[in-house]
Amino acid sequence: MRTPSVYVAEELMPYLRARVAEGLYRAGMKQSGIAEYLGITQAMVSKYLAGKYKRPPDEVAERLDSIAEEIVKVVLFGGEREEVIALTTRRLFELFQSGFLCRFYSAYSGVSEELCRSMFSVQRDRGEVLEVLNLALGELERIGSFPSLIPEVRSNFAYALPSPRGPEDVAAVPGRITTAKGRVFALPPEFGASSFTAGILVELGKLAPGIRSVLNVRYGDDVEGAMTKAGFKVARVRSGGLPEREAVKLIASPFKTEAYDAVIDEGGLGVEPVVYIFGGNPFEVVDKLKKLVEALEDKGAE
Repeated sequence: MRTPSVYVAEELMPYLRARVAEGLYRAGMKQSGIAEYLGITQAMVSKYLAGKYKRPPDEVAERLDSIAEEIVKVVLFGGEREEVIALTTRRLFELFQSGFLCRFYSAYSGVSEELCRSMFSVQRDRGEVLEVLNLALGELERIGSFPSLIPEVRSNFAYALPSPRGPEDVAAVPGRITTAKGRVFALPPEFGASSFTAGILVELGKLAPGIRSVLNVRYGDDVEGAMTKAGFKVARVRSGGLPEREAVKLIASPFKTEAYDAVIDEGGLGVEPVVYIFGGNPFEVVDKLKKLVEALEDKGAE
């Protein structure tokens, strides 16, 4: 039976492993080290480096090349094999979830695209939402520069069920994310743990249902410059002086016309300015934060 797992193993993983091997080899890693990290033989690494592997359709190869670049960065920065496995699994699952791979899997297996899409439905129950947010929170905590981006009001990280009706349908960090002795401290996510951040996602459930996760960080000229450098699409609002209900509506309001990566809330008298980073899921938000951090670090090195 040509199940999705067989498709991944036969059609995607050989090319992905080959591209990762090429990237690590260019970076100076020995073939023996590459073989050990990828869990394959050194002879197979040599075969990959000689270009002896099947290339998938160009559209698929382009997506896999992007995943390979991410994996290489994780390996070179000292990431554990478990992190690489989790990243690879998540990225491939996302390609199925979005429906992108279903066309190619359908041609490979003979099953309909509709069946493929139904198998990878994005519907999640509360337990799954908590699990995804908790995993992304762990990834967030490993970003070394994140503590410097936590605002005075502290950060929160939230993820909503599809079409949330209220804060009870949004998972977030109780008491918000803070620092202790220079390290990030956060309690496990819970539903109903946030009012303000959850309220933003409830409003977005009406305006842009695909946007279900948000993280707030500090605002500053350096952060705004880094967002520009990272290619973020940014909107601006000013919520100072507004009641909470009106403030959350204002922060969500730019999405009435188009989607944004982030919204700057300039605050006002007695209200700290902050930046809200948005995404379809928590991992997408963390990826955007990583791009922001990289841009900040590049700017600092200039």
